[in-house]
Amino acid sequence: MRSHSLLLTLALSGLLPMCSFAEGSSDSTITKLAPRKLNEVVVTGQYNAQSAKNSVYSVRTISSEMIKLRAATSLMQVLSTETGVRFSNDLTLGTSDISLMGVTGQNVKILLDGVPVLDRGEIREGLGQIDINTIDRIEIVEGPMSVSYGTDALGGVINIITKNGASAEKLQVSLRVQEESAGSEYSGFGAKGIHNQNLNVSWAKNKWSFSGSFSRNDFGGWQGASAGRMLDWNPKDQLLGGLKIGYTSSRFKVWYRINALDETITNYGMLNVNDNTAVDKDYDSKRYFHQAQSDWNISSRLSLSSALSYTDYSRRTRTITLNVLTGDRRLALGQGVQDKSVFTSTFFRTTAQYLLSNTVSLQPGVELNFNGSSGDRIDGSPEINDYSFFISSEIKPFSWMNIRPGLRSTHNSVYDAPPVIPSINTLFKLSDQFSLRASYARGFRAPSLRELYFMFFDSSHAIQGNTDLKAEYSNSFNGSLSWEPALQNGAELELIASGFYNLFKNKIDVATDPSNPNVNTYINIGNNRTAGGSLQGNLIYRNLKVSTGFLLIGRYNQYQDDPGASADLPTFSWSPELSSNLIYSFPKQAIDLNLAYKFNGRRPQYQKVTSTGAVELAHINAFHLGDFSIRKGIRNLSVAAGIKNIFDVTRVVNSSTDTGSAHSTGGPVPISYGRSYFLSLNYNFSIHNN
Repeated sequence: MRSHSLLLTLALSGLLPMCSFAEGSSDSTITKLAPRKLNEVVVTGQYNAQSAKNSVYSVRTISSEMIKLRAATSLMQVLSTETGVRFSNDLTLGTSDISLMGVTGQNVKILLDGVPVLDRGEIREGLGQIDINTIDRIEIVEGPMSVSYGTDALGGVINIITKNGASAEKLQVSLRVQEESAGSEYSGFGAKGIHNQNLNVSWAKNKWSFSGSFSRNDFGGWQGASAGRMLDWNPKDQLLGGLKIGYTSSRFKVWYRINALDETITNYGMLNVNDNTAVDKDYDSKRYFHQAQSDWNISSRLSLSSALSYTDYSRRTRTITLNVLTGDRRLALGQGVQDKSVFTSTFFRTTAQYLLSNTVSLQPGVELNFNGSSGDRIDGSPEINDYSFFISSEIKPFSWMNIRPGLRSTHNSVYDAPPVIPSINTLFKLSDQFSLRASYARGFRAPSLRELYFMFFDSSHAIQGNTDLKAEYSNSFNGSLSWEPALQNGAELELIASGFYNLFKNKIDVATDPSNPNVNTYINIGNNRTAGGSLQGNLIYRNLKVSTGFLLIGRYNQYQDDPGASADLPTFSWSPELSSNLIYSFPKQAIDLNLAYKFNGRRPQYQKVTSTGAVELAHINAFHLGDFSIRKGIRNLSVAAGIKNIFDVTRVVNSSTDTGSAHSTGGPVPISYGRSYFLSLNYNFSIHNN
């Protein structure tokens, strides 16, 4: 098997001698993985960092050790086995979108250190453009967070929290090289397979800190069932860089960071045997993300937090005609074949945390968000501006009760935002072992620039934006009961039962333009709902840590109210999920094992037959995901190897026949490029400042 050559290639590549120059540094030994406490410190939606056990929100955390142990090269690899998370892949454009608890990506807010990540439209492609080597942990909050984080937070928030850099006065350097096969396709440091390199440097002196990172992620694509020069999964080459500088004193902390991305996705066209030419497309993305944040403890009762960011993101479509015999490459001619779209975002938020008394805290805040775009497929150079004021309070009349009401008011320059968004979250500690959380929140999502002003017409597309769109909004109810029994021998156990119900109105979707049946446009289609329940368990016992979860999601059947619909047509179609993650450590040997598993159950979906108007049941088949890894620490070196996509899932059968719209749901669902094997080397060393 070709993938076996991966291990041999790395073993002979000379990487171990290359890293041996810092072997004697006693401060850079590999930290052995110890099972973490169940109640980790969280920051998403909090007034101050606090234990997850005391938060009114139910927050899931994916730690940096888990990310390292998974040997992940992208955020999608880490999140894909999380309960309630699913990804959809566009193989042509090379993008992936996320759904959380049955709510699609445009309603899931992606944050980087609490600041929104800019995307072109409804697809959360920004998740795949963040350097995973810079991430400390990931926090997931399910349910609407619109009071705290504004538009797009109907379904929940994924907050990606980056590393702080050196924690003491010293220089730290980390080198990582990872080679991985794409299915059975691999060539050592060559065109086939996945090749990742990363360098991280951090330094701290007195009150100043500095860190820098550079990564290259080179995916050679995967041919799969395609023939000739065409591929099932397109090649993707990413260059990611970042610089961060910070200053910290006893009461004040401020830092600035710039992240840069240069990404190229190549779509190889079919060879025309008559003239030996092929039409290829390159999708070139460039992203520059400037971010500054500060925390100021003015007094023991008052603190102020602020964030300012500017994002410049562009995506260019370059169509090239290639003569495969002569190698001649020329830009293709024709409408829509060459295009560049530019999206910019300026964001500012400041919040104050004021302790009125020992039982009441206030958090007022102001948020400004300015978004603009331009390009051949954008009508003019439109802008959308948001001006928001929000306030919440934590009321703790008793030691066992925490009530957090909140309000948000937004004025928008384009759409009619709901005048006030309310929320209330509660935590009741019924005993030392039982805690109850219950919440209600109203959320909203603004129409994106793409949905309002996008225009794309060529031989196979006819899509036009709709400036009359209204904002989506939701009413959501969530509740959970957690139990942490007292166990012997240092064991820790947590069991959580939860349920949710979401009602969405003015949902935005793609449909035929009523005034022109040859054109697709965005419209508000009315109501949508999701409902479900889950059971989650976490166990720590000595060197073993196990997390498992079961989820049942109900998705609304939009056809049940159609004229002529069958009386027994159900309101919801239900699908199950089961996930489990196991870590076992051998501290003396500095060896850690990890097994991650996810079962995505059969997903029913109703569709309307165009010829008859009848509503029938279709489905996406169930499938299994699984990864296994082993990591060994050898002084300053960490070596990891393993298997990803153990069950060799590539595509899943989809019986839907809807393949004609811009957002069609028909055809096989692409999941991955098959079972792959990886070997990763991570070398760390540090030098204390004199």
